[in-house]
Amino acid sequence: MTLSQLPLSGKSVLGGIAALVMLAAMSLFTVDETQTAIRFQLGEIVQDNYKPGLHWKWPLINNIRKFDRRLQTLDTEPERFLTAEKKNVIVDSFAMWRIEDVRKFYTTVGGDAAQANVRLDQIVKDSLRSEFSKRTIQEVVSGDRDQIMETLSQLLKDQATQLGIAAVDVRIKRIDLPPDVSNSVFSRMKAERLRVAKDFRSRGGEAAERIRADADRQGTVILAEAYRDAERQRGDGDAQAADIYAQAYGKDQDFYNFNRSLSAYRQSFGSKDDVLILQPQDFQFFRYFNQAQ
Repeated sequence: MTLSQLPLSGKSVLGGIAALVMLAAMSLFTVDETQTAIRFQLGEIVQDNYKPGLHWKWPLINNIRKFDRRLQTLDTEPERFLTAEKKNVIVDSFAMWRIEDVRKFYTTVGGDAAQANVRLDQIVKDSLRSEFSKRTIQEVVSGDRDQIMETLSQLLKDQATQLGIAAVDVRIKRIDLPPDVSNSVFSRMKAERLRVAKDFRSRGGEAAERIRADADRQGTVILAEAYRDAERQRGDGDAQAADIYAQAYGKDQDFYNFNRSLSAYRQSFGSKDDVLILQPQDFQFFRYFNQAQ
């Protein structure tokens, strides 16, 4: 049996069922696990912050707008900030947020995530500017970064609440110096290293001169002491030799004179080429040549 063959009462029943199904479809809506929603009645918010699931609305009177309640990332553009010493630094940061109060989020930024990012970006940059202006380059680069991020997170959370947003985290990705400042810092670091190296070299040179002078002094003292001891021993030897000679001379003066003369002859005529032209009878040196006995 076709629909055209049904009696009028049957067609009415089917029409009523279809109308009920359509009415039910227009009266029900679903909210996904990643979403939250607002229900409007003639442009006015009547209910918000819907939980995930199936919900009811008045057809034709109410309209629903859904929003993503997952974490959103704000990746800010690198910005220049002045430190306490009036030096520029380039800071790159990001923040993570999600919708906490969808009614406030809709009334403050029109429910637009891009507009929310603009507002949050301004808050982050204002907070960074305030914090960096209190610190030097060394403090923001190495010393106080954790403290800066902690302060920044608290400020962002307090101000983001007014937008219906929960600021989950904010982080500084990197802090760079502008090229002109980098060159200046590099030159200053190079000059400082050169100064330290020169200081070490001068200290080393001073220590080397001190060690060298002490070694020279010790060498001079050792040589002087050795020369003194040698002269003393030589003097003792000469004294002993003189004493021996004196004793020998005292025992037999003639033999002593003869022996000394023979030693003198040996030294004078050590080589065949040694020649002396003298008159032996007139010279005391050759007196033993005239006394063959």
